[in-house]
Amino acid sequence: MIVYESNKNWFRDIWHLTTSWTIRKIIYGVLIIGGYTLAVCLTLDYTTYEPRLHSSVFSLLGIVLSILLVFRTNTAYDRWWEGRKQWGALVNNCRNLSVMLHATLPKEDDESRSFYAKHIANFCIALKDHLRAGATTDNLVLLSDEEKAELNKKKHKPNHISFWIYNRMQQTYQTGTFDEADFINLKPQHQALLDILGACERILKTPIPYSYAVYIKIYITIYGLMLPFGLYNDFGLYTIPIVMFIFFAMIGIELMAQEIEEPFGLDCNDLSTADMAHNIKNNVFEIFEVSHARTESKEKELYTKVH
Repeated sequence: MIVYESNKNWFRDIWHLTTSWTIRKIIYGVLIIGGYTLAVCLTLDYTTYEPRLHSSVFSLLGIVLSILLVFRTNTAYDRWWEGRKQWGALVNNCRNLSVMLHATLPKEDDESRSFYAKHIANFCIALKDHLRAGATTDNLVLLSDEEKAELNKKKHKPNHISFWIYNRMQQTYQTGTFDEADFINLKPQHQALLDILGACERILKTPIPYSYAVYIKIYITIYGLMLPFGLYNDFGLYTIPIVMFIFFAMIGIELMAQEIEEPFGLDCNDLSTADMAHNIKNNVFEIFEVSHARTESKEKELYTKVH
């Protein structure tokens, strides 16, 4: 994710934008349409053929396209923002669960505190990986060899880590350490972890309908290919920069929407879920007053940071 301070430096923000993968792909597409427009203009300039497409037709088509692109952008941003809200809720629920467990556990029960701290943290780290290429035990912290072996057998690692947490809560309740009121209050905080997991999976596994996404791409492509024929009579060779700028706007909106509609990846504008997972890890270890010095050697995932 690109982290930046908004409204601080206009031209530096523009410069940093050019380093993103999306803008490079946009520029590549604009250069292609520019070359195509140049070929069309030169062909029309050296032949007697006069295109009969009037530029006003493209104004009408542009209205339809703009409506489609606005809807496309809003839909993609809604997915991105929904993902951010779910991870914000994950931060809050992990803190709430940690505070309630820390206050409820006996003061001398450091072993339980260490157990809950590492597995609440590992749930978030595993969730981050689960939403990408798939969770592994490589990034998880303070796991014993037995836990690693058991977890490696599971395809859905966040689910199994949440089972460990709930199973330990259930055992603690059965031994009488938690009373019924404590257990009733803790259950919704634990359940919220799985609710957030399910919501993130819903975002990940329900992309924009294929027909809709392809239709917009086809519409933009045909619009760009026809545009030089409609503008040449009015603008001559100036058609080339005009078409390139119009195509820059259209393809840019589509590609930006395409990038943010899956917010859990590693694109420049995706959510910094790794940073949030590591922050949760630090928070819960601090709440439980448990040392996690052995986890400091874990390399923190880096993001492009713009200052």
